[in-house]
Amino acid sequence: MSENVLPAPSLLAQARLLAAPTVGASVVRGLERVTGRPVEQGFSGTPPEEPFVCVGAALPDALRGGPLVWFHSVNAGTDTLLSSGPWPSGALLTRTVGRMGERIAQYVLAWVLAGCQSVPEFAAQHARAEWRRIPSELASGQTALIYGTGRIGSAVAGLLRGCGIRTVGVGRGAGATPVGFDRVVGADDDAESLASARWVVSTLPLTPATAGFFGADRFAGMGGATFINVGRGATVDMRALEAGLRSGAVGGAVLDVLPEEPAVPGDRCWQLPRTVITSHSAGITADEDVVTDFAACWQALAAGRVPGTAVDVRRGY
Repeated sequence: MSENVLPAPSLLAQARLLAAPTVGASVVRGLERVTGRPVEQGFSGTPPEEPFVCVGAALPDALRGGPLVWFHSVNAGTDTLLSSGPWPSGALLTRTVGRMGERIAQYVLAWVLAGCQSVPEFAAQHARAEWRRIPSELASGQTALIYGTGRIGSAVAGLLRGCGIRTVGVGRGAGATPVGFDRVVGADDDAESLASARWVVSTLPLTPATAGFFGADRFAGMGGATFINVGRGATVDMRALEAGLRSGAVGGAVLDVLPEEPAVPGDRCWQLPRTVITSHSAGITADEDVVTDFAACWQALAAGRVPGTAVDVRRGY
């Protein structure tokens, strides 16, 4: 977090606490328990004159002009928040991650093992009342290439590694290898790993640098891998993915996110070969996640520390 300035504990102590109308009652009660002050739910047409903290999914334009101290997003992704207009100068932005890494990791592992055990094929056979053996595949000893080495990517890598899968991460810069990964390569050095991976998993956020990141070159460079996207839909060029699927360079796809959601019945995505689409449900955020992460941020700020879920508003994550 390089642009946001940490609010002084004294400023935080006197700031009003606002919550969006969509924030659930259990979250409001949790926020009041954490802060020891009442939550004002609902936004008026004009921003408060006093410093305020806000919790919600979106920041209304009216509040962007007020003395916002800190906005805590109830979501993990902040691309929509940051693309809606200039972020208020000096306002801290934090996000909710909660147990999302654990949920997404289990989602990825479920589809990895389902593919190895031919679960979709057996389900289709059952519907036809057909008895036929289908060979299975061992996951252990194979490679998963995971784009994104943060909290979610590391959680995915750790769970896959527990099944004997070799995990290669694609991340920024040098340094110690994050937990869960056997090794990490840079985005400009991923060609060899891309060609040899059995699974390619994206946990990438959406930023100017990642929009359309998975394009024709990357999909053409896969050696029949299954592509699993649990990051952001707009990081994928869907036409390029379709070309990769039809050529066989991409062996299959599991897409929990799409560039435009929800996908209507006539959307071209439903016609992609060897593809399963789920309804952006891999990492659903629970009310308890919002309260837990807000509490951790509150405690860090009270101690003068940068919260672990603080967002660098220049990078977008």
